[in-house]
Amino acid sequence: MANTNAPFGFRQLSGTGSAPTYEQVVGFCAYNTAAMYFGDPIYQNANGSVFPDTPGTGILAGVFAGCKYLSVSQKRTVWSNFWGAADVASGNTVEVYFVNDPNAKFLVQTGSTGATVAAIGANVQFSYGTPNTMSGISGAFVDITTAATTATLPFKVVSLDVDPPGSNGSEAGAYNYVIVAFNNVSTKTLNAIHT
Repeated sequence: MANTNAPFGFRQLSGTGSAPTYEQVVGFCAYNTAAMYFGDPIYQNANGSVFPDTPGTGILAGVFAGCKYLSVSQKRTVWSNFWGAADVASGNTVEVYFVNDPNAKFLVQTGSTGATVAAIGANVQFSYGTPNTMSGISGAFVDITTAATTATLPFKVVSLDVDPPGSNGSEAGAYNYVIVAFNNVSTKTLNAIHT
């Protein structure tokens, strides 16, 4: 059975804390920040606000896990697993929750070039892909073609996901799942891979 191309962003598997919130931290984004979806890697501005940006533009702030804001259209506080880039009064901010735990591990899908055992220990880049605007789930995935010793890449491949055998993502080849850890995040910066 071939794996299905259905990326879901970076789904946290473990970390210092415990489920369901693990060790989410609170930040903020501006009222006009671009859309962010549950599982999207995000960056941090010099003023401390978080935002999605072109992969490879800096050190990650973490992985987006939701937000809270005062909705202009609904006239109430809204908790959401995605930020839709609207519905807040001009000049206001949005409370953002994200994971930046240096010990966090995430399940994530690969692109059309699947990961092999040789990718374990390599650093990799991600791509945002196409999010699901109905559910608010990220479309981010790991680009295995970027696997290298490059110290500035944001994630490190820890292992392949093979359980349960025969399930989507557990088969070798395109769109398989890998488990990754942060390589470069605001709370952890590594210099190189171990060989």
